[in-house]
Amino acid sequence: MKTVASLYAADGGAGLAYPPLDGPVRTDVAIVGAGLTGLSTALHLAEQGASVIVLEAEQPGWGASGRNGGQVNPGLKPLPDEVEKEFGPVHGPALVDAAWNAPNRVFELIERHAIDCAAQRGGTLRAATAPVQIAPLRELTRQCLERGWPVKWLEPEEMQARTGTSLYCGGMLDMRGGQLDPLAYTRGLARAATRAGATIYGATRVASFARKEGAWHVQTGAGSVVAQRLVFATNGYTDKAWDKLRRSVVPVFSGIVASSPLSDALAERILSQHEVLYELGQITTYYRVDAHKRLLMGGRSYSHDLQGALAFPYLVQRALFLWPELQDVGWTHGWNGQLGITLDHYPHWHEPDAGLLACLGYNGRGVAMATVMGQHLANYLSGAGVPLFPPSPVKPIAGHFAWKAGVAGRILWGRLSDRLGLPF
Repeated sequence: MKTVASLYAADGGAGLAYPPLDGPVRTDVAIVGAGLTGLSTALHLAEQGASVIVLEAEQPGWGASGRNGGQVNPGLKPLPDEVEKEFGPVHGPALVDAAWNAPNRVFELIERHAIDCAAQRGGTLRAATAPVQIAPLRELTRQCLERGWPVKWLEPEEMQARTGTSLYCGGMLDMRGGQLDPLAYTRGLARAATRAGATIYGATRVASFARKEGAWHVQTGAGSVVAQRLVFATNGYTDKAWDKLRRSVVPVFSGIVASSPLSDALAERILSQHEVLYELGQITTYYRVDAHKRLLMGGRSYSHDLQGALAFPYLVQRALFLWPELQDVGWTHGWNGQLGITLDHYPHWHEPDAGLLACLGYNGRGVAMATVMGQHLANYLSGAGVPLFPPSPVKPIAGHFAWKAGVAGRILWGRLSDRLGLPF
């Protein structure tokens, strides 16, 4: 297994190593991928009495589910009214409710399964970095308040009081948001799923799958699975085992750097009420201060694996721009990973054949949304509920082979747009 030198891995250690599949097995549902989507699906299915097997190429939480910024954020990129218009009067309100209240499910699972993952719920700050962003953010605030949600508009001086920087033109605080150690959370879901009866196999990469005699036959390196239903929950790490699915999302890399513990004075200035923050714009940063007073700064990364804080100078420079007094603070860890980005900025789920499903594409909001989509997939598979919205066809992105060049160009254009204050 490739080592990921994240702060979370340093804090949590190697974790439980799930053994590889060796030989043939049968199950009701086979799930490919032990990230948040796959484990949430497995947990909720097992709790409803289904037999479930999870096949993970590495170990639970190895991918973006265990490497992300640890922000539990409500919502989608489009405004609630846009979502309801796009998905119609039945599915629109259901998706809006599920997405904007998704953090509730995360924190409920943490409490119910006693998952020790440094969870704190101080809210999510959406921060405007340019005047052009104020009107859309105010409109989002209005739509949230209209629905009775716990949000609050913050003027520039209020943003400065919360963040310790004068950069922001305004912001919206959504009290449903929060933070956690995502690797510990993902590993906690894995333990909860196995306690409920699911079986997880690590170091088990799927080589191929095919439908034969009314069931799905999955071949791995040293084993095989026969399942009535097969779910791919591989997101930004989807590989050529299902190449058409792989080409339906862009695997954008996001990097994170972590500081040594801040002084009490600095920790009191920067998000002292345990908020998490992400900036608006094209290519911006997101950050939080964890339970050990360490600043975690995240943003776009080069499109290959990198490790160590020195590999992400842009993120360190951004932190020093926001808070020059961090000059004397050390940076202890740096890492990155692949997110699944869709062209329409919505999560996608697919059912192209009987009993074959996939769910991916959280566009940077995966902690909360992947958890909830896993729950809804499980309910759909067990017959206990209906989908949040109809499945869509698997549509490969034109020119996907050149995604690295496209992402690099998009980042350059986005940064220029942000400097010029263009609409996002």
